[in-house]
Amino acid sequence: MTAASSAFSGSHQAALEPADPAAQLRREFTLWSSFAFAFAFISPIVALYGIYALALTAAGPGFVWNFLIVFVGQLFVALVFAELVSRWPIEGSVYQWAGRLLGRPAGWFAGWTYLWTLMVAMAVVALSAGGFLCNVIGIGEPSNAQKVGLSFVILALGTAANLIGRRVLRIFMTASIVAEVVGSVGLGTWLLLFHRKHGLGFLFQGTGASTGWHYLSGPFLLTMAFVGFSFVGFESAGSIAEEVQEPRRHLPKAVLFSLTCVAAVVTYSAVAVTLAVPDLGAVVSGSDTDPVTTTLTTALGSRITRPLELLFVIGFTASFLALQTSASRILWSYARDRALPFSGGLGRLSTTERIPVWGVGVTFVVGSVVFLLSIVQTDLYSVLVNFVSGGFFLAFLFPLVGAVLARATGRWSPGPWQLGRPGAVVAVVATLWAAFQFLNISWPRQAYPHWYLNWSFYLVAAVLGVVGLVLYRSRAANITLYEIPDDETHDSATAAPAPQAVAGSAPQRDGAR
Repeated sequence: MTAASSAFSGSHQAALEPADPAAQLRREFTLWSSFAFAFAFISPIVALYGIYALALTAAGPGFVWNFLIVFVGQLFVALVFAELVSRWPIEGSVYQWAGRLLGRPAGWFAGWTYLWTLMVAMAVVALSAGGFLCNVIGIGEPSNAQKVGLSFVILALGTAANLIGRRVLRIFMTASIVAEVVGSVGLGTWLLLFHRKHGLGFLFQGTGASTGWHYLSGPFLLTMAFVGFSFVGFESAGSIAEEVQEPRRHLPKAVLFSLTCVAAVVTYSAVAVTLAVPDLGAVVSGSDTDPVTTTLTTALGSRITRPLELLFVIGFTASFLALQTSASRILWSYARDRALPFSGGLGRLSTTERIPVWGVGVTFVVGSVVFLLSIVQTDLYSVLVNFVSGGFFLAFLFPLVGAVLARATGRWSPGPWQLGRPGAVVAVVATLWAAFQFLNISWPRQAYPHWYLNWSFYLVAAVLGVVGLVLYRSRAANITLYEIPDDETHDSATAAPAPQAVAGSAPQRDGAR
């Protein structure tokens, strides 16, 4: 990797008016805390245990190789995003990057897709945490209402923590890493050393009669879609860019380190748990719907399993907090650009901590509505999971395509952290990978008995697209993408100024030279 010395074009050096103190974010996150934020967002516990039962049932032990394949693909995406966050360390990440590379309309819809993906993922993670919490407190076979009730408690407490300030968030993210190390690495090592029931050849087995190409193009490809959900979130470090000290230097590292560390932990844990599965036949037949808990209980006993599940609750809760924080910052970034209705309120920050309280409140309301709907519609969870997995990759495609086009047309001007000449090839590979994964995830396979579940991603996307089009048309004339200073003299300060644009001026595509 090379550092750019001073290659910023004239469009990067727009004069800025002093920021209103009431609209300033505080730069309280360091390299460590921004890494911890992205790490908690992905969360090895969520990444593995959220999809493990589905993947093992569909493709057998051989599915674990997908962790390596998906990691390599996502690493190309992360390299592009590391460049973009170094070039534009602006709150809002995907929304801001796409707007500057592809123009205002594309940026708006990229952010709209990403925003709803975050809010829906937030609800899904809270619902999963509620299920583990039921086990921790001794509810053996919880009803849907009980799971939702505990999920709402997590939503309420998480929202309160987000409103208190960044210190609580930083402490909880660090605690979550400890929980991840104990719950994933420590547990995986114990299983490998003392409770391994299969040899390494077990990792090359599939399920059913599918072999060769039929296995690779069927069950294995399907589980690649599941695993795709496990390795998203590294870009979240960019969602808090204006709250990080020296963002152009620190955020690329946070993006890359978080993905790499999570991939290592998840792959190691997946191999360990898989080699300790006591009865694969029971998993494949459907009689064992929770092979993780079964494996842990068989190996360690129920008395130890319950405290371990408390670590799982911590991991899921930390992921929830990171998702809610990211979504609230996207809303704030939209509001600062006057890109949504009620921008005045959504852009308002709390007096002391400079937290976008309205944005956090909106995520709380959306989560509450999803929980209520999940009580009356039990299929809703499947619909939400389908949308979240595809939504991330669809949102990623906007800035990735923009990065390819900017380089192809000679408009790309890098930030301090850059890939140099290989960047063009990396951007093309990342775009092709994201497009492949998006189609793989969203493809309407006959996986569910009801047609609307198989087509759920496109149905949800169509509804959100229509609503988004109405909102965008109502706000298009008012939208102005904000600039940030190119010099980083303000990076070590405790406050990040919310840049001001000249009223009525057109937003610039400052990827152009």
